[in-house]
Amino acid sequence: MRVDIFGEALSDYYYKGRAETLWLHNSYAEPEEMPVDVFFRTEEDMPELELLALEYSRGKILDIGAGVGSHALMMQKQGRNVTALEQSTQACLIMKTLGVNKVINDDVFAFRNEPFDTLLLLMNGIGLCGTIEGLHLFLNHARHLLNPGGQIIFDSSDIAYLYQDGDLPEDFYYGEIAYQYEYRGNKGPWFRWLYVDWRTIADIASAEGFNFRLLHDDGQDQYLASLELKK
Repeated sequence: MRVDIFGEALSDYYYKGRAETLWLHNSYAEPEEMPVDVFFRTEEDMPELELLALEYSRGKILDIGAGVGSHALMMQKQGRNVTALEQSTQACLIMKTLGVNKVINDDVFAFRNEPFDTLLLLMNGIGLCGTIEGLHLFLNHARHLLNPGGQIIFDSSDIAYLYQDGDLPEDFYYGEIAYQYEYRGNKGPWFRWLYVDWRTIADIASAEGFNFRLLHDDGQDQYLASLELKK
């Protein structure tokens, strides 16, 4: 049975009104506190990059890694056709309580369904690929989840700044990070997460049959982009 440390923190925040500290251990520095309230944001709290991503989303939308459904709810209220896909069982229960109409509790790599026009991955959701190899696998899988001319909308960050005082690693891509959640003294399994610079993903996307388009760069290493299936 998969431990849902992340979901436990979300549940405490939603049902009890507060959560204890959700720690995020990592492979590059000391543990960091992960703010839980950020997953319950309303439109007024969302950054420009995320609001722009929703504007670019079109047609039948799959919100991958939907969390508790902040983005899905906003699009649903706009009358758009959106399905929320989330691995955390407890997050999915919260989404349903909040009123998200279409919720699927599954891992995107195992997900098979009718195709969509937009695959949406926000809050660095593309990170679920884990590694550069995983990115290739995801894009290959994504082709089967998209209608002709379909697109992937995502944001990510270039984290080369973590190595500004030293050399980039030679044996792996510098944006490949390992994380582990800890909540109320319980730790989940370590998992891989990917931060990828836009030039690297542009090259990979082209090789996997997608056209890359840089939609927004905030000037602080974070960007928004689209990958559209080549015709």
